[in-house]
Amino acid sequence: MSEYFYPVDGRKHYKDLEKAQKDMFQAFRNFNNEIFDKEGALSRKMKELIAIGVAHTTQCPYCIEGHVRAAKKAGASDQEIAEAIFVAAALRAGGAFAHSTIAMSVLNETKEQK
Repeated sequence: MSEYFYPVDGRKHYKDLEKAQKDMFQAFRNFNNEIFDKEGALSRKMKELIAIGVAHTTQCPYCIEGHVRAAKKAGASDQEIAEAIFVAAALRAGGAFAHSTIAMSVLNETKEQK
């Protein structure tokens, strides 16, 4: 991917993060590798599809790019990747829908106060 709102070369600063906290950086890298590199109850492809959905929810362009590439490498189809994105979109929309009850509660309170 060539253009982001975020700088494409922003990842070059990971070395600065590693320099500032080498042990924590390596622990994170090891944890991440443990999750994604090993087959477990979930296949690598399934883990990457979950990651694509979560990445679209957290809106991290670097995660989106990396996990889409990894999902394709793990055998995910374009249709599976698109469906993971729509699952994430549905959950985000569901959050707004669920939180609408707060607004409706406030509206009801304001009616009762009149």
